[in-house]
Parts: sequence; structure tokens; C-alpha cells
Amino acid sequence: MNADADPQCPFCREMPRVLHNELAFAVYDRTPVNPGHMLLIPFRHVADWFDCTEQEQQALLALAAVGRDRLQRERQPDGFNLGVNCGPAAGQSIFHVHLHLIPRYRGDMADPLGGVRGVIPARQKY
Repeated sequence: MNADADPQCPFCREMPRVLHNELAFAVYDRTPVNPGHMLLIPFRHVADWFDCTEQEQQALLALAAVGRDRLQRERQPDGFNLGVNCGPAAGQSIFHVHLHLIPRYRGDMADPLGGVRGVIPARQKY
């Protein structure tokens, strides 16, 4: 366990890693939105994206690129959503920052126009 770890945090516990670099790792989401849904997580216990160091943010984005490449090879998705929830009002439920890398497949929803704007369904379409 990392020196900065919170023993109550599920992301601070040892878990099977799909990818990693010096500052962050990736796992498959236990309740995926779509097949291949990954979570990108810094090793250091830090609440949200805005509390990460610049180096941690860069490491997370680097993992997003590697994860995308892997998912392209393994699952051939038609697109991706990359998102992070910061704070309870944004839907964050685990207060250890994690980016969602969600592969998207043609037909996985009737009309995907608006993408991440769908977090407020009435405002997804514009």
C-alpha cells in the first residue's frame, strides 16, 4: 500500500491493474457502462482532478492514450468518452480521483449527440 493511501478507500487497495506508469494505473470498471470501460487512477490518494499535481494529471492523460490504443486493438470501439467527476454535485462517489475511459459503440444508445453533456439529460441536445 502507498504511503499516502487511505485504508478505507477502495482505490488505495491492491487490485488487478491493466496498465500502469510511474504515477498512475488503470483497472477495468467493476460496473462498466460499456465493455472495456477503464478507470485511470493515481497511486497517491487525492480527492479530485484539481488536487492532482501537474505530473499526476499528465500521467493520467498518458494512460488514457495507452488505454485507448489497447481498447482499439482489443475491442474496436467506434468512439470514446473520457470524463471525471469532481465533487458530490458532479456525481463523485469515491473521493480518490479517477478518470473514466469509456469505449463507445455505434448503436449503444439511440442518439449519442451531445456526449458528456448527457450528465444533465435535458441539456444533452443542442
